[in-house]
Amino acid sequence: MGAVVVKCANCGYRNRVPAAATGVPRCGHCHQPLPWIADANDDTFAEIAEGASIPVVVDMWAPWCGPCRMVSPALEQLATERAGQLKLVKVDVDKAPAISQRFTVQAVPTLLLLDHGQILARQAGAAPVAALRNWLDQALSAGSGKDARS
Repeated sequence: MGAVVVKCANCGYRNRVPAAATGVPRCGHCHQPLPWIADANDDTFAEIAEGASIPVVVDMWAPWCGPCRMVSPALEQLATERAGQLKLVKVDVDKAPAISQRFTVQAVPTLLLLDHGQILARQAGAAPVAALRNWLDQALSAGSGKDARS
């Protein structure tokens, strides 16, 4: 599993962010939370998505899907807004047939919200960032009976 380089929005420092880690990624210079966006496949999904210590939005997408390409920037915006509180994991359904089958993905994009591997919410189809933010907030508040999230 590789790491991606993420530029800190606060100080501009370039940081290597691993696909899987304990805790949440923070800037090595100013220590602010960084957006956590990773790709996963059949072999890496458990470690990257289900092993995350924070809620995970799983984007089940395909490169040939127009709506998938439209929703991707909105999801990345949410991951940036919720740095330290949310992880975005992108799964190419063509390269991860076992994960697609496990979650019975019948249309792309399909979004899943996982918390410690448990599905809190599911949504099929593309939506604008405001609708995705609302979906996320509702799902997190409904699933937060075990702990408080801000």
